[in-house]
Amino acid sequence: MSEIEIKVPNIGDFKGVEVIEVLVSEGQTLKKNDPLITIESDKSSVEIPSNFEGKIKTLKTKVGDKVSEGDLILILENTNETQERVIKKPVIEKEIKKTQEIKPETQKISTNQNKVFNISSASPKVRKFARELGVDINQVAGSERKGRVVERDIKLYVASKSNNQVNNENKNNEKIKQEYSHSEFGEVEIKDIPRVKKLSSKYLMNSWTTIPHVTNHDEADITEMENFRNSLTDIYSGEKVKITPLAFIIKALVASLKKFPNFNSSIDQLETGKMTLKKYYHIGIAVDTPNGLMVPKIRNANNKKISLISKELKEVSELCRNLKIDKKELFGGSMTITSLGGIGGSFFTPIINYPEVAILGVGRSQKKNVFFNGKFQVRTMLPISLSYDHRIIDGAEAARFNNDIKENLGKNFAYKLAV
Repeated sequence: MSEIEIKVPNIGDFKGVEVIEVLVSEGQTLKKNDPLITIESDKSSVEIPSNFEGKIKTLKTKVGDKVSEGDLILILENTNETQERVIKKPVIEKEIKKTQEIKPETQKISTNQNKVFNISSASPKVRKFARELGVDINQVAGSERKGRVVERDIKLYVASKSNNQVNNENKNNEKIKQEYSHSEFGEVEIKDIPRVKKLSSKYLMNSWTTIPHVTNHDEADITEMENFRNSLTDIYSGEKVKITPLAFIIKALVASLKKFPNFNSSIDQLETGKMTLKKYYHIGIAVDTPNGLMVPKIRNANNKKISLISKELKEVSELCRNLKIDKKELFGGSMTITSLGGIGGSFFTPIINYPEVAILGVGRSQKKNVFFNGKFQVRTMLPISLSYDHRIIDGAEAARFNNDIKENLGKNFAYKLAV
């Protein structure tokens, strides 16, 4: 049986380029023009097709190899000789035996053809997009002509996988619940889930399954801010003015949003490749109510003084607790702050309020012995947890954003925020 060596043909300026995909396997039967490997340079990706037909005997190339013109890709067995031997077999061989011998090979060829078809029907840009998302493009059904795969198909595939995973989890939970009754283990009480929690649950689930969350934790030194806040007095009565720390945090966040506009955006039009940069600064505040969590907005916080923001915080919180807040006030935010300072705790992982792209979690401030101005001093430290959408914000940008907030809450800046 003769063998054919298939080598890398003349590929122009491609020299020493990386093999990013091997599209065939040993034992596979090839047809002429079937793609064998995909190579990628700094400029583009190219598929190398087969100029011969036959069965792959040995693969000589793997993903990660560097290849140039003339390098051996694989060794092929001559299919024509094999077919001639089959024809010359005695006619007395049972027909059913022939069927049993040929059927597995036919099925194998069919499977390989489908696999190659899916791979070859996608542009290098789309294949690169699939690799970045960790998607096997062979599993994606193409929606364009002749089954060509486009970016939209990959996004839909990822979304369907997430939904299937959630559905499977729900099914598993249902099965577990059906295995026993809670009352078998003791006394129970059945209560209605609060309406607010039922309404918010679908938004929370959508945020968690749709947005790739990453959380950065840090601490802000708010010693000067707290000293300044506690020193505020009414100029007429001389009485102490109570301003919540959250009002200062809102002003600090607005200042950082102006410097980092990506955090004041939404990508609810991801399918069209567009993002919405907001020119307004409406800060959402997570309010804990007996009915569940609600997130009203402090509108145009960039144009308001600390005292007015503090007053509005009390007003909207009261409206939420009494379920008198206008539904529209729960939407159209720039970014959300969720604070556990009044309850306790330090760091946590807040869930982004879709379609926003980030949320700032604030814990309870603590006095700590830290190294400051060349010596250890007791300082007031505020734990902050920044969750962000990794599709639009990278880790370095998030770290810079956290640093900017820390600076805004730090020494000397509190006076500017109060104006």
